[in-house]
Amino acid sequence: MGRMLVEAVRASGDCVIAGALDVPASPAIGSDATAFLGHASGVPVTADLAEGLKNAQVLIDFTRPEGTMAHLAVCRKLGVGLVIGTTGFTEAQKAEIAAASRDIAIVMAPNMSVGVNVTLKLLDMAARALSTGYDIEVIEAHHRHKVDAPSGTALRMGEVLAEALGRDLKDCAVYAREGVTGERDPSTIGFSAIRGGDIVGDHTVLFAGTGERIEITHKSSSRVNYAQGSLRAARFLAGRKSGLFDMFDVLGLR
Repeated sequence: MGRMLVEAVRASGDCVIAGALDVPASPAIGSDATAFLGHASGVPVTADLAEGLKNAQVLIDFTRPEGTMAHLAVCRKLGVGLVIGTTGFTEAQKAEIAAASRDIAIVMAPNMSVGVNVTLKLLDMAARALSTGYDIEVIEAHHRHKVDAPSGTALRMGEVLAEALGRDLKDCAVYAREGVTGERDPSTIGFSAIRGGDIVGDHTVLFAGTGERIEITHKSSSRVNYAQGSLRAARFLAGRKSGLFDMFDVLGLR
């Protein structure tokens, strides 16, 4: 994902790589950030947060929650905006991010894809129209290396669906079924997670009614869409000093 972001920034024409960060043990430390593209940017990959962010206006972060929280503290100290594509945060970590947004501008979304966020808008519309008589299931598939389940995108889909139906996802989500489960509670939203191979990311929401099914699906074949969405988020932050936003704000989907 980091390489996708570097390549997207270099090709953008209006964004510039100001710094590149990696973990201390990475073999990329000290190398030029665009060396893998056969070009020299003059920006070395570093594990020093303050050094990597000293000339930056926005940090695009696709790491793990513990990494993002460390980056958040430094961005807050330096006044650097933050685009967060990381998933798997605890409620306490989300609260800390919200608190930091009083001092810096943050775009946080479980999926930076423009297509996924348009899909979320469609799901909101569908759920409102299909609020009775339809059972809702969220099915997602990712590569074998993904460590959290359901995916952040699937959970966000569930949140959008629940909100549209006037429910709280914490109360109506069903994440596992095994054995004699009894009849399906029509007020629930079910989740299924598939892990295997190199699947970039597939998400389907199934509205199953009597005599018909409606499926709304988004499939990613490349991570380039996440990179392009991240750049749109970074552009959105330009000139903003504080606030917590998501991709609906970036794309004008409110």
